[in-house]
Amino acid sequence: MPRTRVASQLGLSFALALAASLALAACTPAPPLPTPTPLPSPTTPPTTVPASPAPPVLQPAGAPEPIASGLEAPWSILVLPSGGVLVSERDRGDIVEVLPDGSLRVAGVVPGVAAGGEGGLLGLAFLPGDGTRPDRVYAYHTAESDNRVVRMPITGAQGALVLGAPEDVLTGIPRGAATHNGGRIAFGPDGLLYVTTGDAGDPNAAQDPASLSGKILRVTPDGAAAPGNPYSNAVWSLGHRNPQGIAWDANGELWAAEFGQNRWDELNRISRGANYGWPIVEGVAGDPRFVDPVMQWSTSEASPSGLAVIGDTLFLAALRGERLWAIAPATTGGALAATPWFTGEPGRLRDVTPGPDGSLWLLSNNTDGRGSPSDGDDRLYRVPLAPADSPPQ
Repeated sequence: MPRTRVASQLGLSFALALAASLALAACTPAPPLPTPTPLPSPTTPPTTVPASPAPPVLQPAGAPEPIASGLEAPWSILVLPSGGVLVSERDRGDIVEVLPDGSLRVAGVVPGVAAGGEGGLLGLAFLPGDGTRPDRVYAYHTAESDNRVVRMPITGAQGALVLGAPEDVLTGIPRGAATHNGGRIAFGPDGLLYVTTGDAGDPNAAQDPASLSGKILRVTPDGAAAPGNPYSNAVWSLGHRNPQGIAWDANGELWAAEFGQNRWDELNRISRGANYGWPIVEGVAGDPRFVDPVMQWSTSEASPSGLAVIGDTLFLAALRGERLWAIAPATTGGALAATPWFTGEPGRLRDVTPGPDGSLWLLSNNTDGRGSPSDGDDRLYRVPLAPADSPPQ
């Protein structure tokens, strides 16, 4: 499809070897556990709410349908309330708009993106205006000295969206030389911004509540530590290696998808102040000091990135595993079951999100330097959904 581009402002590439980073991490001794004193959880008077039926368990009801092609190392899908669709491109620093006919145009370029390895322009999030400030798009990106979150005003109608100049929201997140930069951002049901960060090649930092590495952060829209955070800073949970997917279910519970090292990738329920064990444990360990994942996969089956909840089903995008995982039920307390879909078909999958029509949207990631791109990669796909007890179409 035709595509209009403006000049991108590319950052410096970083050439430190991944093998050296992993070797250093492997020989690093396990650190002592921190002994913070979390703040008490806020209390709210109990409210009687009528019981509502559980949302339906959903599953794909057809093959992935291409919406757009020609994306370059895409990372995050952002569906706007207006119906516009934006996609971040990791290496170019472009935020492109996907038009209804599948063509692409550049809505804005994030300056200062230092792409290299897994770093670059990563997650996107949207915050509507309130009458005193405009609608804004938030972006997580790797800069020369750190990872950071910036925000940009967004104006214009669908098909002609324009992003304004960015301003810093949260800076000083440690960056990896080539890997473990985290990068997913999303506004939660509480109106606060959640940010996933990797250990940046320093596994021990994930256990340090004073460090922003290896964490899920919770901040205000202006980047300040949110009230009620457990360590009186931006940290919400700790002991993470490289989480890249977050989503909330119908009960308001937060879930996260996380890359393991050599053995186990994880799906976790995230609780305030909880410790998920990295680098002391990986996967289900049964160690009472840490919270075990609710589900795990070998790294060849998953390498999870984006995560979405639609109905009562969690949909997880797998990179190395080249498949979509459907996990349910999310809210009823029943035993979780995971089903793989589309194994090897679109290739590496970077992100998933609810589509504007009740479908699921997928983002392939074969042009990121680790895949085998076919002609037209990468693509944005639509997947129709139906209740799990419906006959296949």
